Amino acid sequence: MKTPPFTIGIEEEYQTIDPRTYDLRSHIQTEIVEKGNRQMKERVKAEMHQSVVEVGTGVCQNIKEATLDLMNLRRRMIALTEEHGLKLVAGATHPFADWRSQDIHPDERYTQVVEDMQIVARANLIFGLHVHIGIDDKETLIQLMNQIRYFLPHLLALSSNSPFWIGMNTGLKSYRCKVFDRFPRTNIPERFSSWSDFENFVDLLVRTRCIDNGKKIWWDARPHPVFGTLEIRVCDIPMRVEETLAIAALIQATVAKLYKLHAKNLSWRDYGRALIMENKWRAARYGIDGALIDFGTETEVPTRALMLEYLDFVDDVVDELGSREEVNHIRWILEHGTGADRQLRAWKESGEDLKAVMNLMLSETKAGL
Repeated sequence: MKTPPFTIGIEEEYQTIDPRTYDLRSHIQTEIVEKGNRQMKERVKAEMHQSVVEVGTGVCQNIKEATLDLMNLRRRMIALTEEHGLKLVAGATHPFADWRSQDIHPDERYTQVVEDMQIVARANLIFGLHVHIGIDDKETLIQLMNQIRYFLPHLLALSSNSPFWIGMNTGLKSYRCKVFDRFPRTNIPERFSSWSDFENFVDLLVRTRCIDNGKKIWWDARPHPVFGTLEIRVCDIPMRVEETLAIAALIQATVAKLYKLHAKNLSWRDYGRALIMENKWRAARYGIDGALIDFGTETEVPTRALMLEYLDFVDDVVDELGSREEVNHIRWILEHGTGADRQLRAWKESGEDLKAVMNLMLSETKAGL
């Protein structure tokens, strides 16, 4: 069995902000996206809302290469937006912007999405982190996707960075995932017995005009229809670039560890979607401050303790991947709190001032660059 390359690609979705009002502001597509692509080799793209801009690294051989690429992209996008009178923010929801006042990007693809899903699409003003891990054998990819489903709530809890929505404290650490739940074909995927089982599913949806291509399957983990990667889509975008890199490194290590078991005809225990969804709700609600269910022991375990067990689980592959420093940064998140925790702290300490939250988000977006 040939070992997969475990290459990494990272995509981040950013907010473009008016520096006077701190509200979201539509950027000038030709200036931000087209100029960004000229400067950054086609690694910048528009999203459905005009106040969203996405960057994506190249195919990186390891996390060190991904670090250089992503930090360079963040730096250059911050400079480019400031050059055009805007600010760049990494946060999975805006604390007080109203989706009803946001412009839709005039592109045929997005026009069709809005036509199909109406208010659900217009309200989808959220910002995510997507991590691609290269796996060239499709049967191996689908088996590893089945197994990594168990860890998706853990990754959501670590990345949680969206406690506010339209000026309200939602009471959730990741409200972004509840907004996205309204879309069809989202959330934890079902288990597939083989690659052909997955292909038959996609073909049926296409034949019955549910979708026109596999890109409209938006699960928390999916085989990317073009890149030949396992794409993990469950995460909020973190504020700090070091958090993004730590979570990306943990995702890569998880896939590598699951493959190591797979190559020995072993596997992580397979749990049903309904059980995993129970943990996803807990992760969205409480982030790392709650408890997740350990289905093996059938007990609740404090999420922070479970995260330390998770780090122990992948420990034997991180040196092979050259990612120990990045994976160890997960401990910084456990100590200092997720983006959601830090946003809520700033909100409370400022007397519930959402502009103070925005100041935090602006500074942390630049931190470490």
